[in-house]
Amino acid sequence: MIELTQINIYPVKSCKGMTLTRAELTPFGLLNDRRWMAIDANGTFLSQRTIPRMALIEPLLTGNSLVLKAPNTETIEILVEAKTKSTRTVKIWDDDCTAQDCGDKAAQWFTKFLGIDSRLVTMGSTFGRTVTAKYSMRHDQVSFADAFPLLLISSASLRDLNERLDLPIPMNRFRPNLVVSGCEPYAEDRWKLFKLGDLSFDVSKPCARCTVPTVDQTNGTKGKEPLITLSTYRKGNNNDVFFGQNLINEQKSGELVLGMEVNVLEQA
Repeated sequence: MIELTQINIYPVKSCKGMTLTRAELTPFGLLNDRRWMAIDANGTFLSQRTIPRMALIEPLLTGNSLVLKAPNTETIEILVEAKTKSTRTVKIWDDDCTAQDCGDKAAQWFTKFLGIDSRLVTMGSTFGRTVTAKYSMRHDQVSFADAFPLLLISSASLRDLNERLDLPIPMNRFRPNLVVSGCEPYAEDRWKLFKLGDLSFDVSKPCARCTVPTVDQTNGTKGKEPLITLSTYRKGNNNDVFFGQNLINEQKSGELVLGMEVNVLEQA
């Protein structure tokens, strides 16, 4: 049996994740996944690609608050529903979106820890951003995630990769939302449509990996693996290196629970 064995959300884009036993689906993917984002002075998103130490920022959701922790830095708490009158146009790759500013306290915290002029924004009630039309069949929405609502990887695929590496790496290097077990390595590459319970997921396209998987999530330092090894057997067109599959959730509400069986309906 193929089953769901890990559920992760990343409340602040490119910061540490949270592992859950259950999660709610929303029109943007998992509830509270990439709902906040750090931006630079120009409104462009910040990520571990250029600032690896973002891996050291730990967001926690407790009650009505987003708590932010980082080494040698004062912990701060931001009300999830706190509203400011300030909106900002923010840039995520080629998308310009309207986001809600989270205030000066959060901005000062990120600026101090990251060492560059930064602000924290949240999606807000007026946020809208659609998945690229090539892959969206229902005007699907996406949060501050790079391009798709969800990312899936099988534990077998990571196991196969680790057998090729001198030093094995954990799954958190790849920042998946859903991890499944019980299938062959890279079986997810062939899936087109699957269900978890009554919830359907379109497998949209392979995930082309950037440099984030080279960042050690425990200390925020960047290396060269696993991209060097992946490039020897997972390289596609335009020299992209693929690992994991991007998903779109067909139902815009529902609940995922660890242990749910994966029912593959369509394969390539």
